[in-house]
Amino acid sequence: MAIEIERKFLIKGDAWRDQVRTKQRFRQAYLSTSDISSVRVRIADERQAWISIKTSYHGISRDEFEYPIPVADAHQLIQLRESEIIEKNRYTVAFAGLTWEIDEFAGSSAGLIIAEVELEDEVQAVALPKWIGREVTGERRYQNSQLAQHPFRAWRTEVAQD
Repeated sequence: MAIEIERKFLIKGDAWRDQVRTKQRFRQAYLSTSDISSVRVRIADERQAWISIKTSYHGISRDEFEYPIPVADAHQLIQLRESEIIEKNRYTVAFAGLTWEIDEFAGSSAGLIIAEVELEDEVQAVALPKWIGREVTGERRYQNSQLAQHPFRAWRTEVAQD
């Protein structure tokens, strides 16, 4: 078991694109989502797949169990999903000694771009790049499990992409 400690932010502009180190295409679906946990199947670039169980957040931390599975199994499991498939490109950008993961959503959440940074502990100081906008850590609607149930297209007019 691992503990995931992360902060999430909206993105301002496109300046981050010049700093991209890697890009992966993800398709993922949720087999179960509740107030205490979620079960996700993810496929990366049609070459790797995982099943993940994540607990609900305690502050900015949560337990995460993640295991590799065959891609063919992941395709079958995705058919058992309870909501929409999440499609996104994930880019990595290095800044001030940390790796930022930037998710650019497609499909029903197209137009949403979120940057995440994983931390060693909850009080770790984080230098923010200039392209970072409003922090959305703790705002449930920005969690992937929630986007699968309530895609960005349904509520995008309610928020500004700072």
